[in-house]
Amino acid sequence: MYLYSVTIKTIYKMNRHNIPKLVTVKTGDSFKAHEVTGQAGMAMPLHYSTREAIVIVQEGSAILNIDGQKVRLERNDSYIIPARKNHSLLLETEFKSLVIMALDSTIEFAK
Repeated sequence: MYLYSVTIKTIYKMNRHNIPKLVTVKTGDSFKAHEVTGQAGMAMPLHYSTREAIVIVQEGSAILNIDGQKVRLERNDSYIIPARKNHSLLLETEFKSLVIMALDSTIEFAK
């Protein structure tokens, strides 16, 4: 499987109608925060971050597929995704989360 680096704008070129919205909301000296929002049935395709990422669910629920396991994430849950760990996300309900990662981290999607 070939993986490639993308910017947030590129994600929406893949199939913007079925992929949750990913927007950078804050950038600091060392970290950046992305907001992920979407509706039930939307899915973030297989990808990984080049650095560790922290997901904090603010609203709704989703299934995180990682390491062959399905992890249900609900409001107020947090989850640390290790660097370079392939994962995908399926939204079960209307969903909103923050993803915090190192400023130099990039997201790599399966092609």
